[in-house]
Amino acid sequence: MGQKKLVRFNEIKTFDNVFEYPQEMQGKWHTFFKNDHPITLELACGKGEYAVGLGRMYPDRNFIGIDIKGNRIWRGAKTAIEEGLTNVAFIRSHIDKIIEYFAPGEVSEIWITFPDPQLKGARMKKRLTYSRFLRLYQQIIKPGATINLKTDSPDLYHFTKAVIDLFELPVLADSDNVYAQADVIPDLKIKTHYEGLDIAGSNRIHYLKFNIDKALPVEKDEILKAQFVSQGEQ
Repeated sequence: MGQKKLVRFNEIKTFDNVFEYPQEMQGKWHTFFKNDHPITLELACGKGEYAVGLGRMYPDRNFIGIDIKGNRIWRGAKTAIEEGLTNVAFIRSHIDKIIEYFAPGEVSEIWITFPDPQLKGARMKKRLTYSRFLRLYQQIIKPGATINLKTDSPDLYHFTKAVIDLFELPVLADSDNVYAQADVIPDLKIKTHYEGLDIAGSNRIHYLKFNIDKALPVEKDEILKAQFVSQGEQ
């Protein structure tokens, strides 16, 4: 680990707004925020631009960014502290552990912002919109909670649309070119570090907003797997 990363990794341990594998917080986030405002999660938050950006825009809501990279979380957590954003916090953990940190119905919204599209090899199951992850989200969200995906990866965008179609989930918003819209909503104007890199080289930002309003039968995973294997994914 580089010296700067090591310094940041150690510094976040002193931040009051950063929790590492917080087993004791399930159902108790209102005690940290000192209110019962709705909670939004930013998954794979990186430097936390969305958690911080939304926190600035919506003081009557609470935001929690989750990422395993402590040196990345450091930036968002430090900015929140410097700006006095008491409605923003961060968790350092793997995403697949979130049901250990939140009680059923404790989360009102989820943002997945520029996650790794997991394009190499047999990595479909690691995509944060894969059905396995949606089942985890379903265990902690309120009825009617929304899931938002913002990505520069056309592969992840089309994969997520296939998941939504397979499980017949309601789509609330769908754009394959966000900034080409005449009226971009304020939430989508927040730009992350990874958005600026345009790693996918598509020059387009894709967005999906949907609900998980029904059971997601495990047996349908094989249909999804077969569909994408037939398209060349191994």
